[in-house]
Amino acid sequence: MAGTDRIRRQQILREAEGYLDLINLFGEEMTPPAAIRKCLAQHSLDTLDRLAESFAAGPQAQFLRGQALRAAERFHEAIEPLKRAADAEPTNLETWLALGWCYKRISRIDLAIEALDQALAVDSQQAIIPYNLACYWSLAGNAQLALQYLAQALSLDPQYRQLAEKESDFDPIRSDPGFQSLTSIIV
Repeated sequence: MAGTDRIRRQQILREAEGYLDLINLFGEEMTPPAAIRKCLAQHSLDTLDRLAESFAAGPQAQFLRGQALRAAERFHEAIEPLKRAADAEPTNLETWLALGWCYKRISRIDLAIEALDQALAVDSQQAIIPYNLACYWSLAGNAQLALQYLAQALSLDPQYRQLAEKESDFDPIRSDPGFQSLTSIIV
């Protein structure tokens, strides 16, 4: 019986994750319209609701719940399950990134920075982490730290230079000579 429960739990988690995968299937360039994203996110949440309570509290289920709420643009609600997932698995970078993303959207840049600081402590070699920290520090009005983290991100992955050129989070520091120097392409 325990084996059957485990298999059923895995099926539910995979189904919930599948709905979220459909949202992200084609990347940011072809994100489905908001109504479709929210519908798929709700299907994911409904699927997770079929888990037994003891399994619903697990880190994977909490992470998926947080991601579904985030996809549904219910950012305030997404934070608690994501925090529970981060507490249970503090080395999961995706959870810290998702938390930072949600905090940014509810205008809590201070908490977004804290979440990404946690991610950076786990793995300092993933360019997405200092890149997001650069975005958040730019929004917080600290050009020096924004440029420091952007330089770190670009040293890890120069392809972030093209993203930085278009990223509206850098609008507060776009005219800074340091930003212009970092984002200019040297041939």
